[in-house]
Amino acid sequence: MAWPAVVVLLVAAGAGVWWLMRHDLRLAGYAGAALLAVTLAGAVAAWLRGHRGWAAAMTALVVAVVGAGAAYGWSLNSTLEKIPTIDAAPLDEGARPEAEPSTALNILLLGSDNPNPRQDKPTVAELLADGTWDPGAYRSDSIIVLHLSADRKRASMVSIPRDSYVPIYDAEGTVHGENKINAAFSAYGPFGTLRTVENLTGLRIDHLAMIDFEGFRDVTTALGGVEVYIPETFTDPQNDVTWEQGWQHLEGEDALSYVRTRYGLERGDFDRVRRQQNFLRALLDKLTDDGTIGDPATLKATIEAVVPYLTIDSDWTTGDLRSLALDLRHLKPSRISYATVGLDHYETIAGVGAANILDEERVAELFTAVREEKVPAYLEKYPDDGLGDEDEVS
Repeated sequence: MAWPAVVVLLVAAGAGVWWLMRHDLRLAGYAGAALLAVTLAGAVAAWLRGHRGWAAAMTALVVAVVGAGAAYGWSLNSTLEKIPTIDAAPLDEGARPEAEPSTALNILLLGSDNPNPRQDKPTVAELLADGTWDPGAYRSDSIIVLHLSADRKRASMVSIPRDSYVPIYDAEGTVHGENKINAAFSAYGPFGTLRTVENLTGLRIDHLAMIDFEGFRDVTTALGGVEVYIPETFTDPQNDVTWEQGWQHLEGEDALSYVRTRYGLERGDFDRVRRQQNFLRALLDKLTDDGTIGDPATLKATIEAVVPYLTIDSDWTTGDLRSLALDLRHLKPSRISYATVGLDHYETIAGVGAANILDEERVAELFTAVREEKVPAYLEKYPDDGLGDEDEVS
């Protein structure tokens, strides 16, 4: 075969490897390594046969591919290294649930909120830099347990409404009576919330990730917003906002208002967490549909948009983050289950106020389903605990 034809075939094979990168990263790695080996062997053969020009061209192709891969990896690492971290040392204290026997992951997603937005204050990471927490500085109105299967092809997101009445733990695992779950973040910070969630769910939380609500506003703008459907017109009397029936494009302040709204909704706190899930679902659908998640270059750009507003625990290495970011390109939105912990009844409690009293048996059943990756079966049994279709979420 003529050397020009060989080079054309190698270029075509390279395009095939690029396609695989968008569909199966591991297989792409094997194919890419094989292609580079064949190309290098071809370059040596061309040199020995006196085709010095073709040998040089094929060698240059190998160098270019290896260099591009190395540059991408370095650039992605550099971006991920910019994420602020908080020292996870308090988690070494006290008893915790057993870790997953596999490489499945449980990640606690938190939205941090400044209760006095007109008051400038250090970030959560800055507050915890000296190992202490300023009670009342921040709260968390968004608490989601994200479970990722070992192969990263299935996931579940379970929301815990902020007014859920539960035992509250500090960062070292000491219980401090019962209160609304958002009191854990306010009084004891993100690791207090992590311990509280672990004791509620029986799951070992491997990592936590936080985004402040002001950052959420800016991220939605950077990502171009999403389309959500409002089933019927209603007014939020607390914030004097009217939501008109129909499809709405949400980004920036509108997106922030959407995920924060609870007044005017029939189920208040529970409808708010469904809005949060609905927005996340719409965002993931969009990032999948427009190819952002599947394309390495646009994936990196998306990560760059989010990084300035994230805070993570210090146990999360850059290598862990890089692997997770690349693995999640293969998680299809249709394989993500959304659920909310089961409500028994509402109750007004002295010194606490109106609270959600959870159905303890159903909560235990739900998180067993999370651990066993059987949330879809759980939702068939308890459909009211799931997320409705995109045109059904209030």
